[in-house]
Amino acid sequence: MELRIFTEPQQGASYDDLLAVARATEDLDFGAFFRSDHYLTMGGDGLPGPTDAWITLAGLARETRRIRLGTLMTAATFRLPGVLAIQVAQVDAMSGGRVELGLGAGWFEAEHTAYGIPFPKEKFPRLEEQLEIVTGLWATPVGETFSYSGTHYTLTDSPALPKPAQPKPPVLIGGMGATRTPRLAARFADEFNLPFASLETSAQQFRRVREAAEKEGRSPDDLIYSNALVACVGRDEAEIARRAEAIGREPAELRENGLAGTPDEVVEKIGRYAELGASRVYLQILDLSDLDHLELISSRVRTQLS
Repeated sequence: MELRIFTEPQQGASYDDLLAVARATEDLDFGAFFRSDHYLTMGGDGLPGPTDAWITLAGLARETRRIRLGTLMTAATFRLPGVLAIQVAQVDAMSGGRVELGLGAGWFEAEHTAYGIPFPKEKFPRLEEQLEIVTGLWATPVGETFSYSGTHYTLTDSPALPKPAQPKPPVLIGGMGATRTPRLAARFADEFNLPFASLETSAQQFRRVREAAEKEGRSPDDLIYSNALVACVGRDEAEIARRAEAIGREPAELRENGLAGTPDEVVEKIGRYAELGASRVYLQILDLSDLDHLELISSRVRTQLS
């Protein structure tokens, strides 16, 4: 089981805050630093304001050496697919081939209206076309061109440059949809991720994705299956309560819906997700100032799972 760190900077974080967490992620032997892609807080004042996901990752690409870097999830509504393919390829090159692209349809209408970003009604068909275009641009051999004619996007004789450092940066698709999401994952994803889902929901959705992969003529084991869950770990009840209070949550609720409790409790619950087929867990870290939290998880949870 690989543990990755997942941050929500729209809740309030500067680039320097994120750099400190990314460096701790690397120093403490976690596998990756991921961040959300949002421009508006979902509670609180969000100070000092939003940071752009791919600008952040470009900076971290030059200030880290080992960890993977990516998004859960870049919103298809935020970027044109040709531009996104260039951005990801460039950051991949800047990192020496350590980038992964989580791509979703976009859902938070308020952040679109707050910053003048169009919020289309037909979001899922746009996501499908973006996946076709981004992966198609990367796959086009150097010296050849890429063209695409869809309902929402048209590309004509694109040179399909630059190329990423990796032959293809891994693509992550996630979500709870019963039909369209598994189908897209089966077609395009290297990894299927479930955010904040129970064991029961995870078992059901992983099964749907595996069935969709088989229908697509693909081995279900070609995909990595992962979960994203809020983390709140403490050596004792007082420390658990302090960390829960810092993020505005209750220990009992976090134990039920996330990965909360003592290190041994959290290891046991992660093991239950592993039994369903998950081989990665993204630990949602909401208090980015509490680097001791990361140290505890690394020394007392990660080491038991590695």
